[in-house]
Amino acid sequence: MPEERGSEGGTQAALPRHWIRLAAVYFLIPAILLLCGGEPGWWQAWLYSVLVIVAGLGGRIWAERRHPGLMAERQDAGNFRKAKAWDKVLAPLMAVSIGYPLVIAAGLDHRFQGSPDFPLWLNLAGFLLIAFGYAFAVWALAENRFFFSVVVVRTDRGHVVCDTGPYRYVRHPGYAGNIYALFGIVLALDSLWTLIPVAVALVVSVIRTELEDRTLQEELPGYRDYAGRVRYRLVPGIY
Repeated sequence: MPEERGSEGGTQAALPRHWIRLAAVYFLIPAILLLCGGEPGWWQAWLYSVLVIVAGLGGRIWAERRHPGLMAERQDAGNFRKAKAWDKVLAPLMAVSIGYPLVIAAGLDHRFQGSPDFPLWLNLAGFLLIAFGYAFAVWALAENRFFFSVVVVRTDRGHVVCDTGPYRYVRHPGYAGNIYALFGIVLALDSLWTLIPVAVALVVSVIRTELEDRTLQEELPGYRDYAGRVRYRLVPGIY
């Protein structure tokens, strides 16, 4: 039976299975971190767990309230089938790279004491960077009705350029926020070894940003004008 479509072209509401999948993803990240860390009293791991769950689930609840059907749309197999061939590889690779390898590396680093303890002020600076990055990414998700999980242009569903909220500062604020948080994780969790998966995630994110930006300029009406107004993709004044 086809899904019922709302006036904006998306499914009307996320189903329980969509939320179960999201909850599994976001609770698994802190579970892996604590398991690899091997220390129930590791305060940084608990604080990071709160941040990732609040941002991951709370942010999506906010986005769903603003744009009913967005969570179902993001998990829609039809969008994945219509996605660019290169993004069928990069989208899942990016989704995995910005989460699980980082917490595995940080947890094992903590367990085996592979990095020196950072000063408390660096830990706190890291948590501020994580909080800022996740908040920026969540803002982008809640602002953009067409924040798909894969690179696909759906003009058949009224897909238009989003140039409000964080999109006034960079063209890809969802990616940008997660990138900012990557470096915060290194500081917050006392883990120099985490720089290795951070570097991999950064490379994947930049490649995907470049390819997505090129696709949008070629296929999404109005995006070239928008790119002329908002010059930077991820970091204002730099890139």
